[in-house]
Amino acid sequence: MSRIAQRFAQLRRQGRAAFIPFITAGDPDLDTSFAVLEKLPAAGADLIELGVPFSDPMADGPVIQASSLRALETGMTLPKVLDMVRRFRRADKTTPIVLMGYYNPIHHYGSARFAKDAAESGVDGLITVDLPPEEDEVLRVPAAAQGLDIIRLAAPTTDDERLKTVLSGAGGFLYYVSITGVTGTKSFEAGEVRAAVERLKARSDLPCAVGFGIKTPEQAAEIARFADGAVVGSAVVSRLGEGGGKTREGLVKDVVEFCASLAHSVHAARSDSVVE
Repeated sequence: MSRIAQRFAQLRRQGRAAFIPFITAGDPDLDTSFAVLEKLPAAGADLIELGVPFSDPMADGPVIQASSLRALETGMTLPKVLDMVRRFRRADKTTPIVLMGYYNPIHHYGSARFAKDAAESGVDGLITVDLPPEEDEVLRVPAAAQGLDIIRLAAPTTDDERLKTVLSGAGGFLYYVSITGVTGTKSFEAGEVRAAVERLKARSDLPCAVGFGIKTPEQAAEIARFADGAVVGSAVVSRLGEGGGKTREGLVKDVVEFCASLAHSVHAARSDSVVE
């Protein structure tokens, strides 16, 4: 059983949802980024989404776009992202890590070589937002050979026919995009998201996590009451981007404490939770 499957099975037994923070690898610099990454599990992160910086992150709003540019300006590359994961795995063998990014850097690296190196570094799953299901065989096949999950996105515009395609070959968990548009620009309507999650769960046994539009602990808790996970990205990344004047230690402390508050809200969201 993969690390992702093990973690969601554990959470099901505990009767709670997953807190899934997103940070961009190398933002605002490699050392600060890694200092946050290594502290996220102790702060309550159940899975971690690690963004691969890219010069044209079309699905992301201004906050994450800026984080990619900051990381690239400090020399962050795909091989350095994999090195970050290797370093993380020296101390943490259990927290699943999902790389989120775009296909261009993977294509340049070589899909088969990337899948092999990603798996060996300790990556568990891949979200490649600009590679639709009809075209992701180039990555899905070598990823499957290495035991990596291809995590698919569903959105408010995904109709039943399209959902069949999305679910075919999907692994790890389903990522429901709660809004139309890019990251960090709108808020969700909870009733609509709940209905969408129920629809997805009726058609797939995969866990369903919700992202885009979750900015506060209260919103994260609202999602955690019915979804299998709450993904928080822009709200976390913005704290790294607004840290001018703080020491590295102070910036890391601020980001980690914010993530801890989100995790607490997610984990406490279901009043009938049973802790092992």
